[in-house]
Amino acid sequence: MMRGIFVTGTDTGIGKTWTSCAVLGAWRARGLRACGMKPVASGCAATPAGLRNDDALALIAASDPQPDYDDCNPYAFAPAIAPHVAARLAHREVDLGALRSAHARIAARCDRVVVEGAGGWLAPFSESLAQADVARAFALPVVLVVGIRLGAINHALLSARAIKADGCTLAGWIANRIDPEMPHADDTIAAIAARIDALLLGTLGRDESRPAIDLDAL
Repeated sequence: MMRGIFVTGTDTGIGKTWTSCAVLGAWRARGLRACGMKPVASGCAATPAGLRNDDALALIAASDPQPDYDDCNPYAFAPAIAPHVAARLAHREVDLGALRSAHARIAARCDRVVVEGAGGWLAPFSESLAQADVARAFALPVVLVVGIRLGAINHALLSARAIKADGCTLAGWIANRIDPEMPHADDTIAAIAARIDALLLGTLGRDESRPAIDLDAL
């Protein structure tokens, strides 16, 4: 049985965290224990408890039971730059074994785990670790968040092609209307749906307090 999903996106800042929290909320509404995980995060703030990332904190807040921060976000880096560069500057190597252990501890406490990637699909976690490596290690299908803006069709289709080329299962995609002023947004969504070999799981907007996602398709 599928125990969760790996959420990636067509780019950075297109709503992966918003989508991940929406999925967590939808699963929790069905009576499932659902937890979020952000394996690698850059752009973290210094706190008395250590480096903390806003995306990871949002995932924890949307989780029940709530995972320990260090399990939710095992690798936290301060600079708001690409994770593999931040890791190199910190003289740290993102270890897949450590990520698997953290994921196993979270999975042992819940029914579903939503794992959020960093940036777009091909943005590396470290010099030696790709996001595809993590999705495969966790045996999770991938959900692609598509930011609906100019260029979305190309970015969506290329991302879908890359996910499948990396040997991962594309479980579906979610259209996120990040540009409310975009003309003919519905035409863009329709164009992607007609060309991508994956189900449209939902269409989100920033004004939706309870976005609808088709969890039955997962």
